Amino acid sequence: MSTLERLAQLHDHDLLLEEARATGTPQRLKALGLSLSGVAAVERARHALAHGAERRWMMAYDRARARYGRGMVAVRERVCAGCYIKMPTSAVPAGDAPVLCESCARVLYWRPTT
Repeated sequence: MSTLERLAQLHDHDLLLEEARATGTPQRLKALGLSLSGVAAVERARHALAHGAERRWMMAYDRARARYGRGMVAVRERVCAGCYIKMPTSAVPAGDAPVLCESCARVLYWRPTT
């Protein structure tokens, strides 16, 4: 698994945990007949993903997540979805290597333009 894929999965786990820990979530789920029994498994999976990622990318991701609430954002038509600046052409990723936004320092997930 590439570093970028690992960070994307880590980001998904963080979003799931954030939603599970939100105020009122247990009551809403109980009203729907659901439970939060899988939170511990998500936390274990997140720990395993974080442990296997490169330290420099984890530090960048965690720093951006602490500052903005999201450590990774999408890029569409060369615009960062976190701070809305247009990326220079030199910022285009090479392969599966992660790229940081030059403005907000979030990890960028480049989405194909359609």
